[in-house]
Amino acid sequence: MNEEAKGPDATSLVSQEAIKKAESFIEEEEGPSRRLSGRMDRLITVVAVLMSLVHLYAAVGVVMTQVLRGIHVMFVLFLSFLVFPSFKRNKFRITWLDILLSLVSLAPILYMFFDFEEFIYRSVIPNHWDIFFGSILILLILEAARRSSGWIMPMVVIAFLVYAMIGPELPKPWTHRGYDLGRIVGHMYMTLEGIFGVPIDVSSTFIILFTIYGAFLEVSGAGKFFIDFSFAAMGGKASSAGRTVTLASFLLGGPSGSGVATTVTLGAVAYPMLAKAGYGKDAAGGLLAAGGIGAILSPPVLGAAAFLIAEFLKLTYLDVIVMAIVPTCLYYWSIFLMVELDSRKFGAQEVVFDQAYSLGRLTLLYGFHFVSLIVIVLVMIIGYTPIMAVFLATVVAFLMSFVRKDTAIYPAKLIKALRNGSTGVLGVACTCAAAGVIVGVVTLTGLGLKFSSIMISYAGGSVFLTAVYTSLVVWVIGLAVPVTASYIIAAVIAAPALIMLGVPEYAAHMFVFYYAILSEVSPPTALSCFAAAALTGGNPYKTTLFAWKYTLPAFIVPFMFTLQQSGVGILLKGPPLGMVWAILTAFLGITSLAFGVENWCVRQTTLYERIAFIVAGLLLVYPVLPFDAIGIGLMLLAVLSQGLRKGPDEISFQG
Repeated sequence: MNEEAKGPDATSLVSQEAIKKAESFIEEEEGPSRRLSGRMDRLITVVAVLMSLVHLYAAVGVVMTQVLRGIHVMFVLFLSFLVFPSFKRNKFRITWLDILLSLVSLAPILYMFFDFEEFIYRSVIPNHWDIFFGSILILLILEAARRSSGWIMPMVVIAFLVYAMIGPELPKPWTHRGYDLGRIVGHMYMTLEGIFGVPIDVSSTFIILFTIYGAFLEVSGAGKFFIDFSFAAMGGKASSAGRTVTLASFLLGGPSGSGVATTVTLGAVAYPMLAKAGYGKDAAGGLLAAGGIGAILSPPVLGAAAFLIAEFLKLTYLDVIVMAIVPTCLYYWSIFLMVELDSRKFGAQEVVFDQAYSLGRLTLLYGFHFVSLIVIVLVMIIGYTPIMAVFLATVVAFLMSFVRKDTAIYPAKLIKALRNGSTGVLGVACTCAAAGVIVGVVTLTGLGLKFSSIMISYAGGSVFLTAVYTSLVVWVIGLAVPVTASYIIAAVIAAPALIMLGVPEYAAHMFVFYYAILSEVSPPTALSCFAAAALTGGNPYKTTLFAWKYTLPAFIVPFMFTLQQSGVGILLKGPPLGMVWAILTAFLGITSLAFGVENWCVRQTTLYERIAFIVAGLLLVYPVLPFDAIGIGLMLLAVLSQGLRKGPDEISFQG
């Protein structure tokens, strides 16, 4: 029997308490921001709007690199001490200490600008004032990082600083010459190798502009349109509920680039529909979390770490987008396929969506929200920088909002968008500033090469074992720190090991990028899964297991383009014929793995069929021709076996 769902506004099964609990996981990822009112809230608004305007001007104007990075750090620290409470008990009030730290955070940057030309030439022999203000800045960054992401990130930074100081006391091969406070502070504060290095460069250019762009989309109602569009486009089948969540997570998550935020935003409106389709609490939560993770993998925005890939490798951001296209398609193909198999395997019920408009009418009325997303890609294809692309996309989103009165960004909404654009970047920016200290220690001490040599020696020179060790290192780092930080740390200490063994630089960094993202679905800190479980009322760890099932390709795809040179075809690199074959076998491999993991193809698989599907999938995703041939043969035999026998049409939904 068909049941009716009310579409995007059907939140009756999701209590306000559950939504608040889920939102706490967003705060855990992005920082527990204060909820203020009155004069202090107006001050934060004024400063945040000014920050957005300065960065929008810098996108088209001429601002010296180190000056822009300094201004960015000054704004970030000033706002962070007002927005992020020192402790939870201060969540609704600003203390005298917060105000003091905000004001003190201006001093190191103003001092840097006071005699800028002399300042930048003293980095190797800093004077007492340089060391004083540099030390203050490092301490302020540690405190801001603690407030925005917890204790672990600053503790990691402190560990790296201690490593830089005690080099001669360490056992081989970790030993190095050691550096005093003056040399460390000079490197971190007075050069472009530390605090003002690549991470803050990316935060002050790419990330904040995309955050501002996302805020403009949000206040214009684009997020609601993307959800409504997905509901309207995916109706009509038993698998419609699952397919709707998958498409909506892609559309909603692309501009936001946040896995947890996408999971919570979509889950609050989509869980009732999944429940009516017959999904259990854990299965629904797993699907929502998997969709949220897809947000960080999906062009044209991806997660913040993608901008760092472009900067580290000196590639255009369009190159990174292109490399992400096929892995993203593989990821969503797997989810769509598993949703289809789930609907047959579990006997999911068809859900009729009560939509105000048909798909065609909805697209005609609100389809203009897609225009700015298209502009980003087209402008980069023409040859402009991603900075110019997102600036123009923001302008287009603003202008297109006036197509309809209910979406128009009038002054009040404009101020809200500019404020949200700046406050939304604070957590990532604090992480980037702290990570800059880590990168500075690595470049100062040569730790990256030492760590890579040790990893390669443990792996015996094997690319496969080195990739496994790298994935474990990134996973462990990702359990402790946010995605952006885990990518930065792994990029400077672990990726060089793969590069030393002949893996192309871009493939090594994409490998690290994907495993950094997977921390979102890896216990004990699987934030996306825990947020989804809070919404559905499911068990967090069972929800994580379901999410693992849906995110299987994200664990496997990085090995496809790392273990063999031919595998880079998945990143759209190499000869055309090689690309086509690599992509074709990858899709076949993911399909076969989905059949094996789901224990279902045309019908429930036997033990031998399931083994054949899984082995075939693993062989197909390893980009070597003999393995591909054997994999295709095994997959065909398993499918033929399914067709020649009869089996049960469906099993328990909780299976």
